[in-house]
Amino acid sequence: MTEQQPYRVVTRHPGFELRRYPPHLVAEMRVEGTFDTAANEAFRPLAAYLKGANRPRRSIAMTAPLLQEAAPETIAVTAPVVQEEGDRPGCWMMRVVMPAGFTAETLPEPTDPRVRTREVPEQLVAAMRFSGRGTAAAFDRRATALGRAVTGAGLRPAGAIRYARFDLPWKPWFLRRNEVVLPVAE
Repeated sequence: MTEQQPYRVVTRHPGFELRRYPPHLVAEMRVEGTFDTAANEAFRPLAAYLKGANRPRRSIAMTAPLLQEAAPETIAVTAPVVQEEGDRPGCWMMRVVMPAGFTAETLPEPTDPRVRTREVPEQLVAAMRFSGRGTAAAFDRRATALGRAVTGAGLRPAGAIRYARFDLPWKPWFLRRNEVVLPVAE
C-alpha cells in the first residue's frame, strides 16, 4: 500500500477536518499550463526523481498525495504531490511528499534541475475530502465551499489552497480520493 502523508485530526467541523501536519520533506516542480495539464507535465519528472533520477540513483517509494497549488513568484529552496496555482495564472507548484524516514541530509539530490527538495514546517490546515474526478471544476467547487466553511467556523485562512490527488489516473474515477486543503492561522 502507498504510504500517505501523516496527520492528526484536531477537530471535526461541518464540511471539513482541522488537521495538524508534522514537518515533512517534499520534492517539487514549478510548471506552467492549465490546471489539468500541470499535473501531467510534472508527473514524469517527479516520478523519475522517485525512480532514481537523483544522486546516488536511489529509488524512493511513491507516496500520496500528489499536491498542486498556485506557484509563488519565487521558489524557496531548503534542504506529496500537491498542486497550487501561482501568482500568475497558469503557473503551478506540484509536490510529492517524501516517505517518512528521510531527513533533509539523507534525501537524495535531484539530477533534474527543475525538481527541487525542501522541508515544509508543521502546519494547521482545514481539509475537505471528496471522491470522483479531480478536475479543475470539481476542485474549485470544493475550494469555495471549504473557504466558506472555514470562515464560518471562525477560522482565518493563512495560505494558498492546495489540491491533493491520492490515486493514479487509471483507478476508476468513482473510487478516486481527492482533497482540498487550506492552511489556517493558529
